[in-house]
Amino acid sequence: MTSDAQKRADRKYKRDKTRQFCLRFYPAEAEVWAFLSEHENRQGFIKELIRREMNGSAIVGATEERDHGTAG
Repeated sequence: MTSDAQKRADRKYKRDKTRQFCLRFYPAEAEVWAFLSEHENRQGFIKELIRREMNGSAIVGATEERDHGTAG
């Protein structure tokens, strides 16, 4: 059983050390939600896509060229 002190410490750690955001899917994005829902670990899948993009790896299914604010 977790003590009250451990619960407080856990809440404090999460508040101070982690970040979170909410992602909404509207009806027009139903197929995006369906694709994401096929993955057991959605959070891990999204993080892996971000890591690939950060490393410059091609993302399977990407149709747009990467544009990092360069004019042209």
